[in-house]
Amino acid sequence: MTEFDPSRRRILKATAVAAGGTVTAVSHVPQADAAPTKQAPQQASPASVSILLRVNGTDHEMMIDPRMTLLDTLRERLHLTGSKKGCDQGQCGACTVIVDGRRITSCLTLAVMQQGHDITTIEGLGTPANLHPMQAAFIKHDGYQCGFCTPGQICSAVAMLDEVKAGIPSHVTDDLTQRPGMTVVEFRERMSGNICRCGAYSNIQDAIAEVAGVKA
Repeated sequence: MTEFDPSRRRILKATAVAAGGTVTAVSHVPQADAAPTKQAPQQASPASVSILLRVNGTDHEMMIDPRMTLLDTLRERLHLTGSKKGCDQGQCGACTVIVDGRRITSCLTLAVMQQGHDITTIEGLGTPANLHPMQAAFIKHDGYQCGFCTPGQICSAVAMLDEVKAGIPSHVTDDLTQRPGMTVVEFRERMSGNICRCGAYSNIQDAIAEVAGVKA
């Protein structure tokens, strides 16, 4: 067996020491010398804007964030909490209000977009002493259980009957050349965007039919 060359042994030792010293030096680099991380710049919130909303026959002037929805403005700024925030995606209908005679989901529209329009919420349809016919019919036929969806259901039903009277067809209207009829089939189709988790649909239909003057 060939004897190990001393000169080579010294070379290997020197290399190991040098390598060890390098590793130690690297592992003790001060934290302050580390490259600083970059943070994304924060976007400033948009400035508030002045708007004038006409709600339930009364004008309301206020300063709001331009990103504020009509629903949040009604509930948080005007304290009209009848309109409910359900899915906040326009799918459940709990936030339905009437704008210029047409029903809309107030969670999907900005308050600044509704200036110059006539907004009606459940609070503007009637009072405890003078109920709207649709409100009275809902009470009579027990068209609610938990009551969460009821304000949106009533606002939608009121505007829906006006749509039928105006001759606006739906997906179930048989003859588009004729005015749609006041039928339960039409009512069910037109109210399909208002969800009742309690399942009081049959009672809701009875209430709508009574106001419409037809048999459920």
